[in-house]
Amino acid sequence: MSLIDKVVDFFKSMQTEQVVGFLEQMKIGELIHHPYFLASVGALALICVILKWRLLLSFIILAVGFAELFNYSIARGTALGEGMGSESLMIFVGFGVVIISVVIYLLFIKSE
Repeated sequence: MSLIDKVVDFFKSMQTEQVVGFLEQMKIGELIHHPYFLASVGALALICVILKWRLLLSFIILAVGFAELFNYSIARGTALGEGMGSESLMIFVGFGVVIISVVIYLLFIKSE
């Protein structure tokens, strides 16, 4: 198998349906709501706030926020069969914008 065939096979495995299926199998929703995970992420975020590590805090907010948002969206579904005004799709887009806005604020605007 040549290098080009390996690259093509890799990108075939990155199709949206397969990525979503993989993330569903990982059971992200169970991890996000586990008390030990929440306590460790909260403690790490508190340390980041105290030591003013904005980059790590931004990454924590981004990762945990989108994991929770993805879990919510998978549970409710984001099908467009109801039209463009699907409630779960609008929640996904809205909270995605909020998460990105917080990260942009922490990284580029806040100078403290």
